[in-house]
Amino acid sequence: MVQMAIELRNVRKQRRSKTIGPLNLNLPQGYITALVGQNGSGKSTLLNLLLQLTNPEEGDIYWFENKYDSELPLELRQSIAYVPENSISEENHWNAEQAARFRKHWYPNWDESFFQELMDRFEVPYHMKLSKMSKGERRKFEIAAALASRPRLLLLDEPSSGLDPFAWKIMMETLRKYMEENNATMIISTHIVEEVRRLADYIVLIHRGELLGMAEKDSLFGAWTEVWVHVADEEELAELSAELPGGINFTMDTPGVASFIIEQFSKNEKRIQDLGVKVIKSRSLELDEILGLWTQGHRPILIDHKRGD
Repeated sequence: MVQMAIELRNVRKQRRSKTIGPLNLNLPQGYITALVGQNGSGKSTLLNLLLQLTNPEEGDIYWFENKYDSELPLELRQSIAYVPENSISEENHWNAEQAARFRKHWYPNWDESFFQELMDRFEVPYHMKLSKMSKGERRKFEIAAALASRPRLLLLDEPSSGLDPFAWKIMMETLRKYMEENNATMIISTHIVEEVRRLADYIVLIHRGELLGMAEKDSLFGAWTEVWVHVADEEELAELSAELPGGINFTMDTPGVASFIIEQFSKNEKRIQDLGVKVIKSRSLELDEILGLWTQGHRPILIDHKRGD
């Protein structure tokens, strides 16, 4: 049976201008979950709830299948690493070596040799004040320090912010390798579709404070297809639309050529041909296009979060 790293049960958080939730979510241990959604959708609020930087008005949160009525136990806190979107200002007057020494006191599993290995790999200057570093250098330090604590649960809020393409590739490889070797759990909030594509096992979509669902990433690829067909006129296109109730966005592109989007095209292709309609070409939608359809209410196959107690 798969163990859960995080469970949210009817969690609701009231923000100044909107409500986040209710959130019902089960995140399995040992996997990478990507939180996706527009700015202000509630992704950072969710991470703050998991860190107890803020508390919900309603609902319950479970960490590794345990609920805590007050503060998280120190041992659990020491197994969680967090890289916020904005750097920690309290560390600005230190250099990387000094900041790492401070963090080492709080994390008993701190791996100094691993930290130095990551700093060298990321090419971060040891003796420069953190406030003097570029945004990318500061971000690489924070990722190195987070991983050096050997976390069981890693929370990353826009981790690639400020990274150049070369550093971004190294970060992707480093995070993936850490996950594979340590059976850790990662929750990443990101706007970068390629990060989701490369890292995530699961995708959680939050839109305007509402949790629209959770899906296996691989199940999304190929789920929706854009198809171009020969049709005589708008009337024939309307007939085709009526025969394909799962299709959307039926459009007459040019005289004699129409397009539409449909789920599971491989299962519907013969049906289209049996209707006497010739398929010109097709293409699988990209992940960002699928997420866009998802926010519009065209939901993919989602994971059911109902658990038997």
